[in-house]
Amino acid sequence: MKKDNESIINEMLLKNYEKYYRIAYGYVHNEADALDVVQESAYKAIFHAEKLRKQAYADTWICRIIINEAVSLLRKNRKDIAGLPDEPAGYGEVWEDIDLKSAIERLPEHERSVVILRYFEDMTLEQVAQAAGENLNTVKSRLYRALGKLRIALEET
Repeated sequence: MKKDNESIINEMLLKNYEKYYRIAYGYVHNEADALDVVQESAYKAIFHAEKLRKQAYADTWICRIIINEAVSLLRKNRKDIAGLPDEPAGYGEVWEDIDLKSAIERLPEHERSVVILRYFEDMTLEQVAQAAGENLNTVKSRLYRALGKLRIALEET
């Protein structure tokens, strides 16, 4: 069983590497840190492959590991971002609107992750709920609350 999970996880890591990088970068806002998060998450996913219960959810399981690893890195470093960070090539299209980027960065962690996964990674609400390890209704509430905060923040600018 573990060998099958490992091959599925390896396939997902290769197939969705850029997506995982974007998720990590959305949290840490630093190219080197995002690469570290993805690398450490890949190691943990492969090492703990036997913990994957359903192979169909391998992608969201890996996303959850990446989110947890990024949050862990942020807590460890407690970096204070003074200005807008340099963005790696290919990621700038996602953050075309600097006001939107700034407003999203001001959201609480749990609301920001729901917005990023839903709208920037095109996950369904069910996939977001699974990746966040939360109830679907909780994710919906967080998303609508976050959207309301973003609307207010963007009207003020």
